Amino acid sequence: MSQSPGQPHDQAPGASEAKAGVDPIVPAAERADGAAEDDSEQLPGGESAELLGADGAFAAAIDGFAPREAQQRLAAAVESAIADGAALIGEAGTGVGKTFAYLVPALLCGKKVIVSTGTRHLQDQLFLKDLPRVRDVLGVPLHAALLKGRANYLCRHRLRHARGNPALRDPVLQSQLGTIDAWAAKTRSGDISEVAEIPESAMVWQYVTSNSDFCAEHERDELDDCFVHAARREAQEADLVVVNHHLFLADLAIKEEGYGEVLPSADALILDEAHQLPETAGNFFGERFTSRQLIELARDTIGEQLRDAADAVDLRFAAEGLENASRDLRLAFGVEPRRASWGEVEGDDKLQRALGKLLLAYDELLAQLEPNAARGKGLESCQRRAREQAALLGRFHDASETGTVYWFETYRTGYALSLTPLDVAAPFRKAMAGLPAAWVFTSATLSVGGEFAHFRARLGLPREAREVLLDSPFDYRHNALLYVPQEMPEPNSPGYTRAVLEAALPLIRAAGGRAFLLFTSHRALREAADWLLDRLDLPTFVQGDKPKRELLASFAESGNGVLLGTHSFWEGVDVRGEALQLVVIDKLPFASPGDPVLAARMQAMQRQNLSPFFHYQIPQAVIALKQGAGRLIRDVDDRGVLMLCDPRLISRGYGRVFIHSLPGMSRTRRADTVQRFFARLRQPAGDDPADRHPAIDASATASDVDAHPDQETER
Repeated sequence: MSQSPGQPHDQAPGASEAKAGVDPIVPAAERADGAAEDDSEQLPGGESAELLGADGAFAAAIDGFAPREAQQRLAAAVESAIADGAALIGEAGTGVGKTFAYLVPALLCGKKVIVSTGTRHLQDQLFLKDLPRVRDVLGVPLHAALLKGRANYLCRHRLRHARGNPALRDPVLQSQLGTIDAWAAKTRSGDISEVAEIPESAMVWQYVTSNSDFCAEHERDELDDCFVHAARREAQEADLVVVNHHLFLADLAIKEEGYGEVLPSADALILDEAHQLPETAGNFFGERFTSRQLIELARDTIGEQLRDAADAVDLRFAAEGLENASRDLRLAFGVEPRRASWGEVEGDDKLQRALGKLLLAYDELLAQLEPNAARGKGLESCQRRAREQAALLGRFHDASETGTVYWFETYRTGYALSLTPLDVAAPFRKAMAGLPAAWVFTSATLSVGGEFAHFRARLGLPREAREVLLDSPFDYRHNALLYVPQEMPEPNSPGYTRAVLEAALPLIRAAGGRAFLLFTSHRALREAADWLLDRLDLPTFVQGDKPKRELLASFAESGNGVLLGTHSFWEGVDVRGEALQLVVIDKLPFASPGDPVLAARMQAMQRQNLSPFFHYQIPQAVIALKQGAGRLIRDVDDRGVLMLCDPRLISRGYGRVFIHSLPGMSRTRRADTVQRFFARLRQPAGDDPADRHPAIDASATASDVDAHPDQETER
């Protein structure tokens, strides 16, 4: 099915399911950007669309505001969905302005709205920057609240306990405690992101932030002093609440780390960065046992014993025995970190003995807690936690539940045991049915080949859910060039990463740096960093050398840097202007078939006579590639080259699905075309259209620049 670019994407849900991941819908050479609309078509109606139009409040109030028809269409679709209490799936390409498109109708609707986004960083940006701006333009009275998970808030009760905790005697930790003490005396929100001098990953936060295990036993008269309670109360009273997906899903799954009281009051739920939901939901509709949880329980038990039951020395010994048994279990997994199905170790006698000893250690701890729990509410909490942890661990000893993936992951000194649903569609669909509200799912990357069938299936969305698919308004045809190099080896070849680097290096030099190299594995990332070290006289920034935010800031400020990243760097990198003009992607981002959850899902599909490759792996990889490719053009004046090195884009039939899911860039397979592109970028713009639009190369053949994948395969 084809549709006019920038138009609502209306079709019978599920009609494209047979095609998902198999055949493209719109040839890239025929696909235009959101700017290329038919002037005769009627503009979208509704108050939100009018406010975002050329004569609307935003154009009048914000200097440089450019009305975008795609933004108005999305705003109209969101306004209609909220009014009707309907579900909406909306993909909005980069530059559409989806944040304003959903905030405007959210603020105007007069209903209780919850907006959820992918990360705490985006949550803060939405609440502190975007929301106030929209509210000021609209001039509407609005009570908005920011709500995060418990671990983001200081607990004054735990802070008092931490001051005497023997585990925090280290001078660095003591200094950090002093900083937190001083901040605690003046903070109004208790949000630990206010303490910029202490990283959020610092160990000290584990001892002073709220958690459901410790804080569930608060007396009612203590709640007035509780930051979590205050944030929750404000969210309940607010017109609009900004949360993140982790908190949203915790609440949806009725987890204790969620609040369970915010979502039921919502009339509309807007889920931004919705492409992240299926994977994240697996964590919250499942269960997870970690050595860290165990250690925190053991140490909290010892702390509470010393405070409220000093004579119960056997309780302390039992807690210490629990830690020792946990260390023995970690050793039984083997020295090297690994991630695998539980079935791989289920028959390992040594590991099963260690697991049995750990369960006995829990029995001993519970036996010692039984007569002492009433001596303090902290000990009562430890007893409850011990029962819950032992019950979860016991499920791995049995490991017989159907529809559940049992798997484990080990680290240098710790481990995690996970129970993940084989399919989150059923629990998510059930949760949606329990919340009769408008549901809006939006992202720049939800569709595959112009279809939403994969996203719908993963979350079990209702057949009547509406759809709107809106292209980016950016002029990709003239401002961006897709380059697939010739004569690349197969991606599984031993020298593949070196071949990628040898093909990319001349282009990095031609671009004067300004490059972002994205890899599908840490091994390839490290190989690339080592290989480029003596070959590149440019500032080089490698993932892991600094925190992500600091690394990106340094790269952008350099103006001619080369950034190397993997995994988390495929999204959330927003570098605008001339600092980034070349994005190199080494391989199509297929998930590892060795991943235990993916392997189990693939086996389940095979039992249903479905092809896991076409129905799951390709759609997932397409969405990931769209995220990576989206790092290139971030603003209307950006120019650049997307270099996709994987020869399977041309040599395999499914390569067309990937190419046709990308914005409609000009294309080439010739390195000299790319060299001329960058040469023109370095020259002052003249009167020649080719100077204004570097991707149009008069010396290249039409078939080279504007080729269809089928033609490229034949050459």
